[in-house]
Amino acid sequence: MKLLVTGAAGFIGSAVARLAVARGHTVISLDALTYAGCLDNLASLDGNPQHVFERADIRDRAALDRILAAHRPDAVMHLAAESHVDRSIDGPGTFIDTNVGGTFTLLEASRAYWQAQGRPDSFRFHHVSTDEVYGTLGQTGRFSEDTPYAPRSPYAASKAASDHLVRAWHETYGLPVVLSNCSNNYGPFQFPEKLVPVVILNALAGLPIPVYGQGLNVRDWLFVEDHAEALLLVLQRGRTGRSYNIGGEAEARNIDLVQRLCAILDRKRPGARPYADQITHVQDRAGHDLRYAIDPARVRDELGWRPACTLDEGLERTVQWYLDNTGWWRALQGRAGVGQRLGTGGQG
Repeated sequence: MKLLVTGAAGFIGSAVARLAVARGHTVISLDALTYAGCLDNLASLDGNPQHVFERADIRDRAALDRILAAHRPDAVMHLAAESHVDRSIDGPGTFIDTNVGGTFTLLEASRAYWQAQGRPDSFRFHHVSTDEVYGTLGQTGRFSEDTPYAPRSPYAASKAASDHLVRAWHETYGLPVVLSNCSNNYGPFQFPEKLVPVVILNALAGLPIPVYGQGLNVRDWLFVEDHAEALLLVLQRGRTGRSYNIGGEAEARNIDLVQRLCAILDRKRPGARPYADQITHVQDRAGHDLRYAIDPARVRDELGWRPACTLDEGLERTVQWYLDNTGWWRALQGRAGVGQRLGTGGQG
């Protein structure tokens, strides 16, 4: 297959691009190279005839029309998005503009391209979303594909809106779509503003390791390479018009995850004192969802997918990757917002 992957210089998008090429697919990587985009994420594909990079913004209809006409992909995998909740609290307009407006523009460009090709049934528009659209859970229960939407942050609301647009374009225009909603990803190449890389890099730098509130918020952690496997499976075998929840089956409280990362670092790069001594509890994020958990029954039963990497294995691999790739993350530390406390805009 020939795949157009949006957001391909980002964390999850680059994992999809690398895996797809390894599987024999041709990939057109599209990215606007905003603050979180990094061409080094795709460096392993340099010179590969199955890979082409196009710098473009999903809000630019003319660029999208040109790229679709030039490359004639069999599918669009839409991963381009503003994705950091804290940034959405401080500046929600960018999230609405990119995640809602950009998805609309991409849908319209994809619809026009699909119609020009004769509306082939084989075409797919795969929209990649988040479990945050469902809101928050209590101590029990899990999100299924039938869970009502109840987003509680500007980021989650923008992704919920984009999900609704994709479903509407399927129902109204017949565009062949599949959707997926994932739990928290972690792994190599994650931009150093998310929890796992923040813990690793602050620990190594001897800086405070920030934990929101008491660290009791629970997330379902999904290794990014497992997620990429699932996304390709949903694209190729998922039922048109259907959504699939993808989770790591690995729930952990934030404080426990942080302590596990510190313990791994104690073994791999021992310091003068335990890294856990650097844990610092800070004011909680506005509207911080208590718990997310995915019910993966549909993707497991219909498509036969389960995560291959346990949380312990994934954290070990992730820590080692950051230790081995200091040049990659040091080059990103000067970018806007990295190393700063974000997400205080909703707290007065």
